Amino acid sequence: MDRIKSFIWLTLLGGLTVVLPISIFLLVFTWFYDVISALIAPVTAALRPHLGFSPTLVDAVVIGCLLVVFCLIGLLVKTRVGAWLLAQIERLLKRIAPGYKTISDLVGQFLGGGSSNSLLSGQVALAKIYGPESPVTVTVIVTAKHDNGDYSVFMPTAPIPTSGIVYHLPASCVVLLPHVSVEAAMKTVIACGAGSQLLTRPVDA
Repeated sequence: MDRIKSFIWLTLLGGLTVVLPISIFLLVFTWFYDVISALIAPVTAALRPHLGFSPTLVDAVVIGCLLVVFCLIGLLVKTRVGAWLLAQIERLLKRIAPGYKTISDLVGQFLGGGSSNSLLSGQVALAKIYGPESPVTVTVIVTAKHDNGDYSVFMPTAPIPTSGIVYHLPASCVVLLPHVSVEAAMKTVIACGAGSQLLTRPVDA
């Protein structure tokens, strides 16, 4: 009987392991699609009579056009003129739109857009938050190095790495891991520690 229960339980877990990620992805995609569809509804309503497509296809066309526009904007801001124009627009928005600066800084920290101050451009490390003699370490991203050699680090929490805690630690409590990318470290956080062997792997391994 115990073997049957164990078999059923393991089979159920195996099925959930396959189905849950797909279900969560579909839920997130559906939510994102509904949000975008609501935002572009005025545009799609105006285009639908002229294109003669189904509502879903019109949405796809408009979303595709938006992605192209985003790419063009990304290319534009890489030019000298585009960067100057972006700086002027941001300066104006920060002056007249309360909260824009905070939102802009948050997006810049997590997405970066090529900024050296973004979280994704930081360096992965193991932090000894209980002192240099303690064997306990946590996965962190170095966000700043101070003139006296100390570090400010961000410790993402599992399984949502966008939330976490900021520590300010001496250099003796921070072990840099130059062979580990931020993306790889974030995967171990999302997986609640699974795959963390790469964090303890020797640099030349």
